[in-house]
Amino acid sequence: MEETHRIHPELLERQVRVLVVGCGGTGSAIVAGLPYLHQSLVARGHPGGLHVTVVDGDTISPTNCVRQPFARAEVGLNKAVVLVNRLNLFWGLKWEAVPVHLRPGTFISRSYSGDDLRAHIAVGCVDTRAARAAIRDALGKWSTVSYWLDLGNNADSGQFILGEPLNERNRRSKLRLRTAGELFPEIVDPTLDDDGQPSCSAAAALERQEPFINSTLAQHALALLARLFRYGEISYHGGFINLATGATSVLRIDPQYWKRTRRVSRRNSELRQN
Repeated sequence: MEETHRIHPELLERQVRVLVVGCGGTGSAIVAGLPYLHQSLVARGHPGGLHVTVVDGDTISPTNCVRQPFARAEVGLNKAVVLVNRLNLFWGLKWEAVPVHLRPGTFISRSYSGDDLRAHIAVGCVDTRAARAAIRDALGKWSTVSYWLDLGNNADSGQFILGEPLNERNRRSKLRLRTAGELFPEIVDPTLDDDGQPSCSAAAALERQEPFINSTLAQHALALLARLFRYGEISYHGGFINLATGATSVLRIDPQYWKRTRRVSRRNSELRQN
């Protein structure tokens, strides 16, 4: 039976801190769209809108200038710093950039603790299983993060999944939104990563990913967040997109569906290992 999910009420009562991890193709599209969500929240009376922090240790390469929003003059600069400075200047914001990779052992919560990060919503836009596993670990145990929005893709298809990490804030319950890592354990298994090396040419980069897969995923994910804040509830918590066929499907809020999804994912993983 399909259910609905209601927003954590405290996110409607104070400024919402959003942490975006990774600002390559998908991450940069997410970051560019968040000011519109911020403005819509403020216009509807939200007390503070969004405060966004972007974490990425990568520098801009010539290849990035093909399908990511960077100019040749910015080659060699940090991606997060460039994007956040650009948005702050254009929109008059005071968002933050952290020019490092998310390190294993980092803790993400609602309040600062040493060098750790704080957020109500963490958005993962990373391209390796090791990086996704680091996000999962940072949001578990004693973390108090409300939501983890994960986006991932291959050449012409991908998924976006909004979940409630099992942590101090989100205890076990039948309708707790399952995260991407819970539904598809293989995407947080670092042993399945390849060499992780970026393409060295623009042509190779375009072979690996269609030009609009990142922005398509980002727009769907942002629309999901917008519905959650505008209506206070959602009837789905993610989806799957295939640009090769034009097909899209939603991830239902249904415990039985979650069980079947994980069962199929585990079976496929076992077949690959054998």
